[in-house]
Amino acid sequence: MTTLWKRAAGAIKDKNSIVVANLCRKNAFRNSDLESAIIKATSHDEDFMDKKNAQRVFSWIRASPLSLRTVRWALSKRMEKTRSWVVAIKGLMLMHGVINCKVVDVQQMGRLPFDLSNFSDGYSKATKMFGFNSFIRAYFAFLDQRAVVSFEQENHNNKKLKSNDNHDPEQEQLQRPLMVQQLLKLQKLQSLLDLLMQVRPQADNMRVDLILAAMDCIITEIFNIYGRICSDIAKVLLNIYSVGKLEAAIALKILLKARVQGEELSLFFEFCKDYGILNANEFPIVAQIPDEDIEEFERIINGVPETNKEENQNMAMVLREENNAIVEQKESKAGLQTIITEKWVIFDENMNINNGETIAKKSAAAAVDVKDLLPLVPIDVPVYNNPFEIPDLITF
Repeated sequence: MTTLWKRAAGAIKDKNSIVVANLCRKNAFRNSDLESAIIKATSHDEDFMDKKNAQRVFSWIRASPLSLRTVRWALSKRMEKTRSWVVAIKGLMLMHGVINCKVVDVQQMGRLPFDLSNFSDGYSKATKMFGFNSFIRAYFAFLDQRAVVSFEQENHNNKKLKSNDNHDPEQEQLQRPLMVQQLLKLQKLQSLLDLLMQVRPQADNMRVDLILAAMDCIITEIFNIYGRICSDIAKVLLNIYSVGKLEAAIALKILLKARVQGEELSLFFEFCKDYGILNANEFPIVAQIPDEDIEEFERIINGVPETNKEENQNMAMVLREENNAIVEQKESKAGLQTIITEKWVIFDENMNINNGETIAKKSAAAAVDVKDLLPLVPIDVPVYNNPFEIPDLITF
């Protein structure tokens, strides 16, 4: 009887809100049709998600970025007044979709226009709703920080364009080195991943469709951010021998953090699979940072002997095929040397192959035919690739 009364009361509230929205005049912040779509997309009905009106909101923003004013005003007004966990979660999912509309005005929005950091459901006992309240607060914390990171990145890109146009020397001096900027961006992505892994159901009574749908959005966002982290770390490792002590110190912290996050992410996905979240069944292989890369950054921070530096410089080489010959380009202090040969050369290093065996060390001058060599990348070693495309994160 109580549940039926709550549903009836919620339906009446939604209808009254739609009537009030339709009676208001249109102005810079008011659009009755758009407000009605927002109210329907964030209704009090726990068992129904209005995908049609949610998509209408996203399409409206893409077609007319000025509509973002109405969305921010209407959604913030509804979120600040509600005491219903259903409306709060639907509002956060709608805001999640708005952030991923990839519109410039959205990226410049900054923090969310409402605050749910202290949300508490007002229609049920606190002991029964603590899991829902914690979920909403964690979801809000992530989205708020996600909007801030997008805002900072957009501002940085705009300032970079202006400095390139004006050729301001003072502005150029204030710019950090490219590697440092990339490392700081990586740290922000790792912070977002930490916040994402805090969004999870913490009670058995949360196995409801609305929570599972919200978790699908979280899993998809994790795929996106984790893929970007892996891609950026790969770029850093490619430049491992060209960084200074400052960059190496920051990079070392990032690699150590990535190792911890990899373990936490595996546990998070296992939890989601056991809980019944659909998207968790397709989670990618979590790549672990090799010990050799971490040790290399530690050597750079502590100082590398001159002989080792020369060896490291000689390790950077490029092989390409030119007129049926193999051209080897090798960097050294003396300059760029080019050696042309028609044979592949096995260098004085151990090479692991697919079945775990090892090709013994051979002389650097020993030459063999191309057909006798195994593939450079073992086939059974998983190479991380993020296959998930996210056109609009939320697809209700």
